This record gives sequence, C-alpha cells and structure tokens, in this order.
Amino acid sequence: MKDCAMRLPTYDGTLEPYAPTGEPLVPRPPRVPLTRTAFAAAHLVSDPIAERAPWEGRPAVDWENTLGFRRWLWDQGLGLAEAMDTAQRGMGVDWPTAKELIERTMVEARAHPLKPRVACGAGTDQRAAGEITDEAGLIAAYSEQMEAIEAAGGQVILMASRAFPALGADAETYARVYGRLLDQARAPVILHWLGDMFDPGLAGYWGSAHVPTASETVLGIIRDNVAKVDGIKISLLDQSHEEAFRARLPEGVRLYTGDDFNYAALIEGDGTRHSHALLGAFTAIAPAAVQALEALALGDRATYHALLAPTVPLSREIFKAPTRFYKAGIAFLAWLNGAQSHFIMPGGFQSSREITHYAEVFRLADRARLLSRPDLAVERMTLLARLHGLE
Repeated sequence: MKDCAMRLPTYDGTLEPYAPTGEPLVPRPPRVPLTRTAFAAAHLVSDPIAERAPWEGRPAVDWENTLGFRRWLWDQGLGLAEAMDTAQRGMGVDWPTAKELIERTMVEARAHPLKPRVACGAGTDQRAAGEITDEAGLIAAYSEQMEAIEAAGGQVILMASRAFPALGADAETYARVYGRLLDQARAPVILHWLGDMFDPGLAGYWGSAHVPTASETVLGIIRDNVAKVDGIKISLLDQSHEEAFRARLPEGVRLYTGDDFNYAALIEGDGTRHSHALLGAFTAIAPAAVQALEALALGDRATYHALLAPTVPLSREIFKAPTRFYKAGIAFLAWLNGAQSHFIMPGGFQSSREITHYAEVFRLADRARLLSRPDLAVERMTLLARLHGLE
C-alpha cells in the first residue's frame, strides 16, 4: 500500500502524489471502564436508489447503513448522541424522520450486547420557527418531542431551538420555558448550547449575544433545576470559556464538551475538573477516541496525548468554516473506512465541501491512524477524485 501513490489536490492549487503511511488503529472496545462519559454524535445516510427529490420533503433513509454505523460505534464502547445537528436536523432531516431514527436506534441499542447509552435530541423543528409565536408554542413543540424520546427509552437532550431567537426571547423567557420543560421531564436531561458557527439561526441564544451574560442565564436555569439536569453540552469552540463555565457548575452536573477543536485538553481536565464528551468529532475519530480514553482511565497520559494529538488537525479540518458543513467530513470518513457502503447524504449534503477538503481529510486521517482499511480508503478516495476530473 505504501508504494501506491495517488495524485490529490492541495490548498496550493496543485496535484501532489500521496500514499498512506499510517499504521491503522484497530477498532475495539475499551479493556477497562472509562472515567469519562463519551457520546459520539452520528450522522444519517440516504438511500441513493429510493431518493427522488433530495432537496424537498423527507429524505429516503438508508436504514441498513445508518443503523450499521451506529453498531460500529457501539462495538467500540461509545455512547450515542442521536438525532442531533450531526444528523442534519434542520438541514435536510425533519422531525418525522428524526423520530423514526430515534425509535429504530433505541430498538437496536436494547439488542446490542454492550447496552450502550443513547441520548436523543428534542427540539421544536416539527414547526417552522416563525410559526411559534409564544412561550406556550415553544413548550408544546418541545414537549411533543420529549415525550416521543422518553416513550422510545432514550435520554432527552434539550436541543437549542431557532424558535427562541426568532421570537426575540429574553432571559426570563428562557428561564420560564426551560423550567417548565425540566419540571416535566421524567429523568435528568442534557442541555445544549450550540454556537452560531454551527447554526447562524442560534445567534444570541439564552437571550444575549454577550457570552458572559448568556452564561449567567443558563447557569441560573441549571441552579434552579439542578435535580433535573444531568449536564450541559457546550459547543462554542472556546476553551477558556468552557473551563470557566465548568468551574461554576453545581456539584454533580456534568460539562459535556462539544468543542471539536480543543477536546483533548478539556477532557483531560485541569486536575480538579474535567469535561465529558458529546462530540461529532468522536464519530470521525472513534478508534483513537476510545483508546485514548482507555489510556486516560489507566493513568497513561502520554498514550492519551499520543493518540489524540494527531486527531486535532483532522478535526479542525472537518470543522473548518463554514463549520455547519462538518457533517460531510464525518460521513466521508465513515465511507472511507467501510462503515457505510456509499457517500450519499440527505439533501445531497456531501456536495457542501470541496474535493480539496476531502483530500486533506484523507491525508490527515492517515496521519492520525484512522484509515482502518487503507486499501478500501485508497480505492474510494481515488474514485472520488476521478469523479472530480482528477487523474
């Protein structure tokens, strides 16, 4: 394989030969209990034969590939964050599709020998943001999705909703709505703070574009409802903010990092506090993530960093601006590694990134030891390059 060079595009506008050189990690479950909770946020795969109008209506889901990929994650000991923004909620995947995904996933999870933990996103996307005109509408929309998730047996993640900013909601509105939702939840939920780099429609969440002010609002909501809050996922790509926020959480409330740039340091922690993981990046780097967390549980920080350090440039490339298109890179790696049989996403989302990006993801994944099937990866990367007129 090492003497099989392809010609791949670079950001300099050139074609350069490249042959995989990394020693692939073998996907496997951890050999010891982990000291960090790790949710991988998974994507959804479309059926290329059944799809008729990719940009309109419900996507035709390839259930075999979609659920098979989840089993691939579970086989490695990861938990699953289901029907989140990684699964293109609001970007090609509607609530009826998400609800079916949750229900099918929970059936699969109960049958899996490792009994994986699954948390599922509840939002308000069964109604357009402009159709929700008051607090009652917000509560009703969230409640419908929460009830469906609880009925399926999943843990609820209260996803950030575009309907709040569309309403011009102030801090008091957030406090009242979240207080009502948390009060009616059957079990502790995970809150969700997704920055506008992931979704521009979430700018000014928690009632303020000033992050310190927004932080005070959500911390107040957590303190007032601490028995119903398992933790909060923060995806602002700001390590210092997450560390400061984490230090102010009530005892027993977890910080689930959604920082796909700085996860290694945040999960390791500062010796007093650490973050857990709810990451799209962990879907892309699953073998390295699991084996690094295993090393951390064993107190082997050198191996932890040796495994994760090469994944950071890869994750930064996948999550480069415009960050909201990161899902394409995650699906691309799943295809390269044979965890799904094709590279078709809802809404034709695979076209949201350029061929040079995919070539760079390929190179960085190799250096991070994440091309678990190098021969197949080369075959598929070569095919994609040819489809773009590159020989």
